[in-house]
Amino acid sequence: MGFKEDFAWGAATASYQIEGAAFEEGKGLSIWDVYCTQPGKVYEGHTGEVACDHYHRYKEDVQLMKEMGIKAYRFSISWPRVLPYGIGEINEAGLAFYDRLVDELIEAGIEPYVTLFHWDFPYELHKKGGWMNSESPSWFAEYTRVVVERLSNRVKNFFTFNEPQCFIGFGYSRGVHAPGLKQSLRDTLAMAHNVLLAHGHSVRVIRSYAPKDVKVGFAPTAFMNYPCSEKPEDIEAAKRSIFEMPKEVGENWAWNVTWWSDSVLLGHYPEDGLRLLKDYLPEIKEGDMEIISEPIDFLGHNIYTGRAIKADENGDPIYLTREAGSPKTALNWPITPECLYWGPRFLYERYQKPIYVTENGMACHDVISLDGKVHDPNRIDFLHRYLKALRRAAEEGVEVQGYFQWSLMDNFEWHSGYAERFGLVYVDYQNQNRIIKDSGYWYKSVIEANGRNL
Repeated sequence: MGFKEDFAWGAATASYQIEGAAFEEGKGLSIWDVYCTQPGKVYEGHTGEVACDHYHRYKEDVQLMKEMGIKAYRFSISWPRVLPYGIGEINEAGLAFYDRLVDELIEAGIEPYVTLFHWDFPYELHKKGGWMNSESPSWFAEYTRVVVERLSNRVKNFFTFNEPQCFIGFGYSRGVHAPGLKQSLRDTLAMAHNVLLAHGHSVRVIRSYAPKDVKVGFAPTAFMNYPCSEKPEDIEAAKRSIFEMPKEVGENWAWNVTWWSDSVLLGHYPEDGLRLLKDYLPEIKEGDMEIISEPIDFLGHNIYTGRAIKADENGDPIYLTREAGSPKTALNWPITPECLYWGPRFLYERYQKPIYVTENGMACHDVISLDGKVHDPNRIDFLHRYLKALRRAAEEGVEVQGYFQWSLMDNFEWHSGYAERFGLVYVDYQNQNRIIKDSGYWYKSVIEANGRNL
């Protein structure tokens, strides 16, 4: 028992983080192209203008994946590369790039998984109000159609959105990601509703324009808390902590599971969220929830960390403080492998959909050693612990379909620029040389054994 034989062992990337060629061959501006030019917004003034130069080096990168035995590759499409103005005119050169990438992947025996939106929103549509504009769901539907008509004869798996919690919460509420705004709660809730409508319309378009065997889901995120013991009361408290909305109204309201996933998978916003946010809600029109909850095939989830939970005398969750010296990543994120067992288990119990772990990994202080190699034992240990936890979930009946390590290669880590390295492949940004890290070869051994060696 363990991972199913057709388990999707993969790695993931995002367009703005790796492609570069930001102003080449007809690509339009994204909000990240503009945000990165604002002083003080991104670490040391870094931008994604060149990034990993994947736009020109994609063949080399696909061969690196093949060398590591990777079976599936989750990448995102740059909306403004395909539609420079967000709608209307199609940039044939941009579409042709993704054509070539998909063909290269298939030739290498790697299954492509396409994410339609991983944060690089077209700047021309941002000038029209972005997600605040009630037309934004139809904009996204038009973009979806262009991509699906071109790629769905070869791409069988689509994700609509990556981490709406982050691009709404960090981009428009806290203002630390593009476009760097701090908008009102009323505004960000209206945006969230439009994003969810855009998701539903996108699912319908994919079903309409793609062959019948295509599958679709989306990829939210959140902390995946876990019980401090296996006592029933602690397990129940941990589950409650995951599926409760924040207790207070504030700029972090978007950081939760249920506002985004109950609406999509259960057809309604969570009751505690509706009570909490009742004074700020957008108009929810008749038929909106039906569109938002258009049936999907699987649930992706980006899972990195969580918190230990204990039940108090009333069964309510208590968030436990970590012990001094507890392990953490180079980004100071807590290392909590338990979350890759309990997270998929709780999500599967609630939503009854096959699960993909669409991102999981860690930032390390990676360097090229004197022997010319990149030794990253911390990442190997991290992945080993987390994948053991995921295997336990699979062994106990959670329908885990695949795992995408974040990330295939070191890349532009948003407001952290190039300061953080998450990759299985080391990128030297001075000359664009790639080196497979020890963890990349370790991951290959896990893939070859289908996780039986964990």
